[in-house]
Amino acid sequence: MAEPERPALSLTERRKAATQQEIALTAARLFSERGADGTTAEDIARAAGVSLRTFYRYFRTKEDAVAPLLADGSRQWIELLAATAPGTPLLPALLDSARGSLDPSPGRPAAALAWTRGLLRAMPDDPALRDVWHRTQHDAETALRPVLAGLADLPPDSLDIRLLAAAANAAMRVAVEAWAAGDTDPAGAAELAETAFRRLTGPLTGQLTEPD
Repeated sequence: MAEPERPALSLTERRKAATQQEIALTAARLFSERGADGTTAEDIARAAGVSLRTFYRYFRTKEDAVAPLLADGSRQWIELLAATAPGTPLLPALLDSARGSLDPSPGRPAAALAWTRGLLRAMPDDPALRDVWHRTQHDAETALRPVLAGLADLPPDSLDIRLLAAAANAAMRVAVEAWAAGDTDPAGAAELAETAFRRLTGPLTGQLTEPD
């Protein structure tokens, strides 16, 4: 199931996206190094090379600044899942897309995963940061529904697809959170995701099946 081709961004849109991403990466780095309490919006703007006014043009709060980075991992996973060849059983599709989005690659450097780990470790002490994480996870679950519906040939608003999207997204979230809490290298996140998805084959055998 190939994802529809997106229209090309204008030069202004590309610049805005690049600025937003630079602010997000800077915020993630500073939060990882100092914690959210030890970082201000002014610190992020200064380190990103933008004015405070520009910072607030893109983000309402300092915690919101990391939302694009946290959402990027889910977006890559869902895009890989959407590109799965028609007829692929769901479990192999979920495993392959999870590995592709979590393993370090030229498009997803190990540094980004390290900053993600730092953010997740800072979340227990920062309710605002947790809210950003939970919001991005809710958005990912919603985006998963039409993709899984196409792979499973079921209506996107059906109970089965809603349950499947919730379970699949929870498996990825729990795997990444468990990886962030430990000391394994970035490849450990993909291994934990594979374990989580395989354990779902019990309650979701009707959908998550592998070929004989």
